[in-house]
Amino acid sequence: MKDQLDPQNAPEAARALALAAELRVVAGRLIRRLREQADAGDLTTSQKSVLLHLEREGEATVTTLARAQDMRPQSMGAIVSTLEAAGLLEGKPDPSDGRQTILSLTVACRDMIAAGRAARQDWLFRAIQTNLDRREQEQLAGAVELLKRLADS
Repeated sequence: MKDQLDPQNAPEAARALALAAELRVVAGRLIRRLREQADAGDLTTSQKSVLLHLEREGEATVTTLARAQDMRPQSMGAIVSTLEAAGLLEGKPDPSDGRQTILSLTVACRDMIAAGRAARQDWLFRAIQTNLDRREQEQLAGAVELLKRLADS
């Protein structure tokens, strides 16, 4: 950290700080544009988070979901009830503890998630193909590799 504060490194540090700010803004705009492309209905952020957790991690109980989302089981129960009523979640009795229900995504929910991803990818594909020439697409490919490194750091 001392090297970053060294006056001789001030121009590089200032440039990195400006780049970080610009990248944050541009990434936010891109994320918003992608979200616009696939309507997830009237789902709340918490509901979407539960569905994506189940898709990524597999089946879970209300208690497990509540812990993962850092909320009370009662609050998660209300979210789960709404998602079940919407036909996005289904439950089956936990074979090891009959008091609990193991929740999973319905086929309709999996189809909705897949359709949303396809719509976002299609928009991004068309935007790249329409707005960037071959050289710019190659530059973007290089930038994606740099972004992967940043994301993994």
